[in-house]
Amino acid sequence: MLRQVADGVMVHESEFLQSNTIVVQGRAGVLLVDPGLQDHELACLANDLSASGRTVVAGFSTHPHWDHLLWHAQLGEAPRYGTARCAAAVREQLSHPDAKARITEHLAETEIAGKVPLDLYGFITALPAGTARIPWDGPEVRVIEHQAHAPGHAALFVEERGVLVAGDMLSDVLIPMLDLNDAADPIEDYLAALRLMEGVAADVDVVVPGHGSVGAAGQVHERIERDRAYVLASRDGREPGDPRIGPSAKPGWEWVSDLHHGQAHRLAAGR
Repeated sequence: MLRQVADGVMVHESEFLQSNTIVVQGRAGVLLVDPGLQDHELACLANDLSASGRTVVAGFSTHPHWDHLLWHAQLGEAPRYGTARCAAAVREQLSHPDAKARITEHLAETEIAGKVPLDLYGFITALPAGTARIPWDGPEVRVIEHQAHAPGHAALFVEERGVLVAGDMLSDVLIPMLDLNDAADPIEDYLAALRLMEGVAADVDVVVPGHGSVGAAGQVHERIERDRAYVLASRDGREPGDPRIGPSAKPGWEWVSDLHHGQAHRLAAGR
């Protein structure tokens, strides 16, 4: 079900990992950001939009991870944008003939096994490098590209509505997940991304993470500082004391502690 979080901005939350799809109302239709996740959820989203007379005129994937590259036939054939680096990473993924099989295998032991539609997976149109705004007939949506978490990751700032779409950052349930596979300096990449978001934070009324709860006015600063504290502690080899891990973790998210320990181990090994 779509929930309004600001004037002309709605969120559809998946049952799996509190994955958020963002809908921004334009003049002729809507911009759909990170649509997901299960087939019935995407169909429900398409039906809700259709029932309210809204047509999808553009899509956007914040970064090239499988759960942000989905689509459904009922959503139509609007262009689905991503940064140039994001699109290049997706092309690299899809150059492997078993790319979709890998995702299916990855999800085999989860409750959404066999429920994620992959027919239209990853059809991303690259925005020209350095593009500052989404090209569409709606409120200005600023593209804040960075390299934290994944190549070509981008937050979106809907300036007229005061909404920051953070991609896989600024979550109340997930710790910062560093790009330990491809990035030359994943720590600095993450700190640089947080500085970029801090640059617009004074004008943010609502922050929407890729996974987790929508944050109200004022919470964006708190989330930036929490992510920064975690990254700095990880850099220095300290235990972060983060409320998202350990006994204070949200029920059902205890596995994030395992994610943290695995990440800490890899960082320690690389020092």
